[in-house]
Amino acid sequence: MEEGHIDVASLSGGLDLQATVESGQSYLWDREDGQMYEREAASGGDAWYWTTVRVDGEPVVVQARQTDGRLEWRSTIDAEPILRELLGLGDDLVAIRETATDEAVVEEAYDAYWGMRIVREPVFPTLISFICSAQMRVGRIHGMQQALRREFGDAVTFDGETYNAFPTPETLAAATEGELRDLSLGYRAPYVRRTAEMVATGEADPADATGREYEAAREFLTQFVGVGEKVADCVLLFSLEFLEAVPLDTWIRTTIEEYYPDCERGNYAETSRAIRAALGGEYAGYTQTYLFHYLRSGGRDH
Repeated sequence: MEEGHIDVASLSGGLDLQATVESGQSYLWDREDGQMYEREAASGGDAWYWTTVRVDGEPVVVQARQTDGRLEWRSTIDAEPILRELLGLGDDLVAIRETATDEAVVEEAYDAYWGMRIVREPVFPTLISFICSAQMRVGRIHGMQQALRREFGDAVTFDGETYNAFPTPETLAAATEGELRDLSLGYRAPYVRRTAEMVATGEADPADATGREYEAAREFLTQFVGVGEKVADCVLLFSLEFLEAVPLDTWIRTTIEEYYPDCERGNYAETSRAIRAALGGEYAGYTQTYLFHYLRSGGRDH
């Protein structure tokens, strides 16, 4: 087993690991204590978290926790570069915050969860996660992904414990709709299966959205079954580094109604353009994520 740490003070804006992985950006991490997404106002804490990544096609467990000013990690490989990528540790949070508007609710959100970063998760698991997200609370979305791991993921042994990787496109494509429904996916089951089949057969690759102009990338992702504009924006923001993306979910539409009413334009594309400009343009997705987590967790008694 390899171990190491990253000095949090060396990161521009620091780090709030718990808020980063428990803020509705990612459903691919879990807590060793089994309390993932059980605290609505997640911030701080020193729990061990784990996820899996594929290195040369093989699944690897990575564990991390934040304690005593350090991000500690454990894995079978040198996990520091992986964590720097997954957790967006290279982002200059101080400079990003300066691009945000100075409305009181925005300042409150940044202050409440300062150090929260935008994740860069593997694209296929992210795509599946957000296909499962429609009309679901974050805890249930996370539970679905863990169920998919247990039922269809490769077993990985680490430090005497068995973990399960997120299933491959080929494995999910081979699953029956009934098997997926048994994991509480409901009407999302055929969407997950068909999207996995598209990726497994080479019909389409979500990673190919990279390199396109933002709105063209969003349109590209909507070819996958179960992916509308909001889900596409989530994949762009939380996997493919389109930090300007602002997923227009229920919380952000409420934010628009209460704080940015002039941005409501009657359709997704035009409203998206307006709210991206209002929230700072290039890094609007960061401000959106802070607002989402702050308001969803009870900020201003929402």
